Amino acid sequence: MSLPRKLMIDGEQTVANTRTHLKVLTIPFLILLVVAGAGGFLIHQVSDSGSGIPRWIVIAGMAILILWGSVLPFLKWLTWTYTLTNKRIVEQKGLLTRSGRVIPLNRINDVAFEKNLNDRILGCGTLIIHDASEQAGLQLRDIPHIEAFHRTVSNLVFEKHDNTPSDESI
Repeated sequence: MSLPRKLMIDGEQTVANTRTHLKVLTIPFLILLVVAGAGGFLIHQVSDSGSGIPRWIVIAGMAILILWGSVLPFLKWLTWTYTLTNKRIVEQKGLLTRSGRVIPLNRINDVAFEKNLNDRILGCGTLIIHDASEQAGLQLRDIPHIEAFHRTVSNLVFEKHDNTPSDESI
């Protein structure tokens, strides 16, 4: 899901587009497996009862648990994107109500990344961007191929700072 053309500035081009690493879907996937397995077992156990009401209660409970524990986290993951353009970094998130944060590249002061042991094994990490504002730095969590993304952001920031006229030349 790239940044829509209607939200882009004149001369802006998408450099990279990413979302969080698939590792964030591990727990929702396990919830799906456990609920499906336990629900199938329970449906089999209550299917011999005279009326079909206990079976429908189990199915309704399974549907609620799968929706809450697997489908909603998947949709959250699917709609939370980070887009790097040649002018800014855009974070967008939300299912029904979209929100986001935009940081122009020429306002970025520091770009760093962190990786714990699990992140190193999976090849992801957290990108931390500090800009010249009062707000806390933007943390892009669980970014796949973090070193390459960090390098790309750093190169674009250096280019923006090199092309910005200094106060001495005015």
